[in-house]
Amino acid sequence: MRATTDDLTNLLRMQQTDLELLKAKKKLEELPQRATILAARQKKRSIEQKRDQVGELRAQAEAKAAKLENEDADLAEKQRRVQEAIDGSRGDYRNVEAHTKELNGFAKRRNTLEEELTKLGEEMAKIQGVQDQVSRALAEIEKQEATAIASFQQEGGALQADIGRMTANRDALSAKLSDELRDAYDRTAARTGGVAVGLLTEGRCGVCRNVIDGGRLIELKANAPLATCPHCKRLLVVM
Repeated sequence: MRATTDDLTNLLRMQQTDLELLKAKKKLEELPQRATILAARQKKRSIEQKRDQVGELRAQAEAKAAKLENEDADLAEKQRRVQEAIDGSRGDYRNVEAHTKELNGFAKRRNTLEEELTKLGEEMAKIQGVQDQVSRALAEIEKQEATAIASFQQEGGALQADIGRMTANRDALSAKLSDELRDAYDRTAARTGGVAVGLLTEGRCGVCRNVIDGGRLIELKANAPLATCPHCKRLLVVM
């Protein structure tokens, strides 16, 4: 394959840049902060789900308490009116007796309501305790997430800047090659994981290290300065 000395230099530089790019991209992909952020977000969703569940329990308890308090207020108003009726009965014994039974019924129900409200108050106090725990846990996991994100942005940002710089250098080198060389390099690099070019050294391919027999070696040298390894099919610089 026809190539100049500058072409060979650019091919080798492109390969080195491509390998550095692969390394940088792999490092970026494997930054430990990614796993930390993912784990934090998964835990955060679990805590938020718990928060919503506890919040629903709190809302149900508050609604029940409001209902009981309304009933108690209604009973208190009824007690007031019945007491006024007793006060205005003017000695009507039967009327007083009937109203007194009503008052006793109201009082009994209000005592029951008071007990239920007390239990509800204790229940809501427990719920509040759980809500406080959930809020603290959520604040802590959000802090961990924010710390990991900041660290990732700092370290990942530096890597992305390096990747951008290397990509620009690689593109500049690629632009100097002929279409034929560029296509041959790109196809070989894609097939071989980035190592597309080797050096012929002491009758061996510098990449796959296979010995090239005499007949093939003569043929390769005839195609100097750039041939193809008969074993791994990489581009082979023949000096």
